[in-house]
Amino acid sequence: MIYINQLANHVDQSVTLKGWVYNYRSSGSLVFIEMRDGTGLTQCVVAKDDVNEQAWEAATSLKQESSLEITGTVKADERSIGGHEIHVSDVQVIQIAEDYPITPKEHGVEFLMNNRHLWLRSQRQWAAMRVRNEIIFAIHTFFQDRGFMQMDSPIFTGNAAEGSTTLFETEFFEEPAYLAQTGQLYGEAMAMAHGLIYTFGPTFRAEKSKTRRHLSEFWMIEPEMAFYDLEMNMDLAEDMIRFIVKTVLDKRRAELGILERDVTKLEPLVEKPFIRMTYTEAVEILTSDATATMLDEMMESRKQEEKDLKQEREEIKKEHGSAKKWRKKQIEARQVEIGARLDQIEEDYRNIPQWKESAKNFEWGNDFGGSDETVLMMQYDVPLMVTHWPAEIKAFYMKRDESGKHALGVDVLAPEGYGEIIGGSQREDDLELMYERIEEEGLDKGVFEWYLDLRRFGTVPHAGYGLGLERTVAWICGLQHVRETIPFPRMMGRLTP
Repeated sequence: MIYINQLANHVDQSVTLKGWVYNYRSSGSLVFIEMRDGTGLTQCVVAKDDVNEQAWEAATSLKQESSLEITGTVKADERSIGGHEIHVSDVQVIQIAEDYPITPKEHGVEFLMNNRHLWLRSQRQWAAMRVRNEIIFAIHTFFQDRGFMQMDSPIFTGNAAEGSTTLFETEFFEEPAYLAQTGQLYGEAMAMAHGLIYTFGPTFRAEKSKTRRHLSEFWMIEPEMAFYDLEMNMDLAEDMIRFIVKTVLDKRRAELGILERDVTKLEPLVEKPFIRMTYTEAVEILTSDATATMLDEMMESRKQEEKDLKQEREEIKKEHGSAKKWRKKQIEARQVEIGARLDQIEEDYRNIPQWKESAKNFEWGNDFGGSDETVLMMQYDVPLMVTHWPAEIKAFYMKRDESGKHALGVDVLAPEGYGEIIGGSQREDDLELMYERIEEEGLDKGVFEWYLDLRRFGTVPHAGYGLGLERTVAWICGLQHVRETIPFPRMMGRLTP
């Protein structure tokens, strides 16, 4: 047995594949089976004259997602999926599937989420998971090649790193405990032992949010570096993102194609420097007349686009009735595209006035909301690194500048409206200042004594950041919702399957 992604090595040879029926059609004495095996798709052609009666009966009995074993000769064919097809000599059925609930017709999101265990088999979801895997491998490669050590932080914690309002509380042998919202504090301790470390694990946030950017359970990559300052931290984050994007472009273009991702949006990131500015500079841009004008122009362009699309839809609708079969399929596919784009325009009509109002009235000292991040990133084609935040809105462990007003933190915002993918900072290394911050935040000093030991015994300048894996996958894949970036999403109102 071989796998579909190995077919190029077996042209004109007889092979045996095992997998599932992804799609199926018959035409007289021919049966065409699109087969998947987890590594890819290939077309298998069963000709009645080329197989025995038992194999023909097996081929004609198949349904979507039936499991089977196929033997045949590999033929190169650029027109076929993956550039090859199988001329079948034998078909063995493993199981005839029941009527599969997910069909080629369009399904609602709730239906697909309720059937997530099956939806994962669809080509787009398959492609997204392959890109996710490549991103994970790229992250490990990036850090391991630079001398970082992967270490693990606990999931049960006895204290909150960033306040307790977004924590899931539980019980740990009759003691109160929380599901970790970050591994950072433990990462700092490990960095004091090993210098350069990173953690990679699940984190939990109890925010009651249903936006397309939020999950209650997600994966975080958190490097911590002894003897790093803010600038070194930012350089590392930029290098990491650039490495991830380059790796995906090099190795997963086929999957990006399945996802219909516009790779020209990603290609500039391989060489072009990221934009860096302070929070104050970002606020000035956000509240500027130029930004308001940009949003007005966007609204006008959407109106014209809507008019053009509706006209095109009417024209191809008239053509559909007399079109040949191949052209009808093209028209139907285009109608779906137009419908999706018109839905997006309708959403923009609702959003743009809100974005404009929010940007216009934004006050220095507030944190950026999702709409503020979206408006800022409309103006850049590479990530934006925003630094020197108002200290009051950032975590107690962030070091402040000489004025004491600004936290030496950095948020990295992705282009195309995907929002924050990295949050990081230089950490406070002064013991007395840490005591003050903990008191200001009203936190229990007792549970942080171990953390304060890091400032008592060999304190040094150090820094780190956290990368949200799912938001990164959504951005690189061009997915609109993070629920498609993880095999089984957990978010408000979604605990199954």
